[in-house]
Amino acid sequence: MPTVVDMDEREAMNHALDLAWRGWGRVHPNPLVGAVVLADGVVAGEGWHAEFGDRHAEPVALDRAGEKARGATLVVTLEPCTHRGKQPPCTDAIVRAGVRRVVAAMTDPNPVASGGAARLETLGLEVQVGVGREAAAAQNAIFLHRLRNQLRPFVALKLATSLDGRIADASGHSRWLSGEPARDYVHWLRAGFDAIGVGGRTVRQDDPNLTVRGPVTPRVPPRRLIFDTAADIDPRVTLVRTAGEVPTTIVTASDAPGDRVDRLAASGVSVIRAGSLEEGLRMLRAEGLSSLLVEGGGRLAGALLGHGLVDRYYWMQSPIWLGDRGVPATAGLPSDPLARAERWTVVERRALGEDTLLVLDRR
Repeated sequence: MPTVVDMDEREAMNHALDLAWRGWGRVHPNPLVGAVVLADGVVAGEGWHAEFGDRHAEPVALDRAGEKARGATLVVTLEPCTHRGKQPPCTDAIVRAGVRRVVAAMTDPNPVASGGAARLETLGLEVQVGVGREAAAAQNAIFLHRLRNQLRPFVALKLATSLDGRIADASGHSRWLSGEPARDYVHWLRAGFDAIGVGGRTVRQDDPNLTVRGPVTPRVPPRRLIFDTAADIDPRVTLVRTAGEVPTTIVTASDAPGDRVDRLAASGVSVIRAGSLEEGLRMLRAEGLSSLLVEGGGRLAGALLGHGLVDRYYWMQSPIWLGDRGVPATAGLPSDPLARAERWTVVERRALGEDTLLVLDRR
């Protein structure tokens, strides 16, 4: 493990947040957590929650620090747990290690696991909560939503567009609008969601697989969702043909033609009949689905945004122009006056090869 000299607590928190991402796709429904033991400005140990049911970040970091943890500061992205679940309480490991001070980014909203900060203070440790809170909350947005909102899944919208906001050219072709680094990122992103969804037009036009084919093998492969009010999906498309191998669901209208629905069901596709998008999402949540990544098309994206059903937007912008005849990214989205237009919060900006990624959250 490399030695880092003269690292302050905020820098250590940023490092812990980076470590936490290593559990992406593997720890759900647990939160992503990273931890750093800081001794006299040097990283003495580090760890992260790597696998659901395995050791938590704090005891991993403390074990790696060994005796250097005594009198040191533990920097962790989430309040240490104080209950016994699949692992013993992290607070016990912290006390045994002789840590003097604990810096946590945020309290644990899970009532079963929370209370660790108060317990450590009672035992005489210094505890500070709040360093890096916003970044930690953004990192664990799915986890927080699952605890706080039982009505629908956390919905993330991912769109790759041209500079003028088009997701396909005039002929409907979108492969490949973005470059290989952006496509690799999408496969990494998919691994952390319960389901990947697209609209029926996207299925008919692109015949996607909607599987994870990146460096992270998800602990539970995401379900594939089709949103199509008329259930007008050819049984020969990939999503239907492989429904016996990868769980696939269609969310369709209550009055969708029965013969189409029966044909899809016979192919192994599960069917949800709903009177609206909101009802469909409620039904998915009731089935245990807590997060959904929607990858198009434009009409589905516009409908979700128009009804206030998107929590996060992953926008990949490619350096090309497709013009007025290109397919708009958010078809049918209502227009609001500038004074009433909703402003989103920027979570991340970065380059993905020649493309640009912008991640935004609803306020």
